[in-house]
Amino acid sequence: MGAITGQEFISRMDQLNPEIWIDGKRISGLLSEHPCFKGILQSKASLYDLQHNKNIKDEMTFPSPLTGNAVGLSFLAPRTKDDILKRRTMIEHWATHTNGIMGRSPDYLNTVLMSFASGAEYLQGRKNSFPENLTNVFENARERDLSFTHTFITPQVNRSQVYVENSNLPIAAKVVEENEQGIVIKGARLLATQGGLTDEVLVFSVGKFLFTDEDEAFAFSIPSNTKGLKFICRDSFIGGESNFDHPLSSRYEEMDSIVVFDNVLVPWDRVFFYNNGEVAEEFLEKCSFHAFAKHQALTRQIVKSEFVLGLAQLMVNTIKVREYHHIQEKMSEIIIGLETLRALLEKSENHAAVDEWGYMRPDVSTLRVAGNLFPKIYPRFMEIIQLIGASGLITLPTENAFHSSIREDLDQYLQAASKPAFDRVKIFRLAWDLTMSAFGTRQTQYERYFFGDPIRLSSELYNTYPIDSYVDRVNRFLDFDSD
Repeated sequence: MGAITGQEFISRMDQLNPEIWIDGKRISGLLSEHPCFKGILQSKASLYDLQHNKNIKDEMTFPSPLTGNAVGLSFLAPRTKDDILKRRTMIEHWATHTNGIMGRSPDYLNTVLMSFASGAEYLQGRKNSFPENLTNVFENARERDLSFTHTFITPQVNRSQVYVENSNLPIAAKVVEENEQGIVIKGARLLATQGGLTDEVLVFSVGKFLFTDEDEAFAFSIPSNTKGLKFICRDSFIGGESNFDHPLSSRYEEMDSIVVFDNVLVPWDRVFFYNNGEVAEEFLEKCSFHAFAKHQALTRQIVKSEFVLGLAQLMVNTIKVREYHHIQEKMSEIIIGLETLRALLEKSENHAAVDEWGYMRPDVSTLRVAGNLFPKIYPRFMEIIQLIGASGLITLPTENAFHSSIREDLDQYLQAASKPAFDRVKIFRLAWDLTMSAFGTRQTQYERYFFGDPIRLSSELYNTYPIDSYVDRVNRFLDFDSD
């Protein structure tokens, strides 16, 4: 099959029929026509169509090593630095198409699955581990251009440092049975973005701080319509269908969900590992997950920062505040953040190295720096947009108001120095939807916690950064023996 089109993606989603609940009701009918999902599904479909754009097809696809068919470049496991640059170009195309707003564009989970498969040899010979299953699932995904969501966070019942679950029924998803057909999972996982809106759900455990027992340590992938699998959605943040009133949420509301496993049977050929805390603890570090997931995310975040900078400058131009020094200082903050992210991305690529399995990885230490930086500067970017817009972000009439008898009043009193009222409101509604709407505030929270707790990210950076050589230099200067 190879790289699919947008219509093929929509058709697959409409035929999937997963169990999705929203506002206490199970949804029925075509996913692509549901008011909570049709915007994001159409936006994703437009990404798949880019794979067939004759002007960039060679930058979006590569020949399958199995069939020779054109397959999505996000599945490419790099062997050279040039391969990494090809991947970056592909990510930039998709990110630019959505202005970096869609955090879970298909290339993110494609990248995660690719990184898992490129480290599958680590699982060889380990207890309850099946590297061939991981390879097969990856190859099937690549050849059929499958889409994925993922879930790895356990429910927040008790966040104290020492907590042992004490419940008659599992809360955190765990293995409750093994049989000839596979393993049976009971319990829940959190925060599957686009849960139920993808072909499959990738489920895995991350470090011992996110699971307490061996039966919570597993990794597998199953279709989203698997029996017993349920997606419980939060409230929708779509403000409405109008692209004028809600320019971002009407297109890019991705939805987040709780994933409930009600005695879900995971067939053996879908299990990567299970009941193995050591593997769950080490696998993400041993495989190239951190390197490639962070590389994809940083590429998207740069595109998003470019969009923020462009919007901020358009607001400055619209209300003629460029000459104020405090505005120049705020705009410079965004520029400094953007250029720092770009420099870190290029450094990660320039310092890429081949891993033990022959794959070229971007430098993960550099990417960890970026992963600590963006959650801090993005909320500040949003604050700057709010400060530039000031009260102008509050008094914003709707599209319908401009098509009513009060249009003359709006044109008179909401005009800007360089824009008529309709255009000025359109610009400022975009700024509002990015920074102040339910959709916008979710975006800020999402970027704060994209890779997890910022404190843990800081600890991870500190504990893995190659700092010893700098200590040795100081010791030599002081004529001390190295510690």
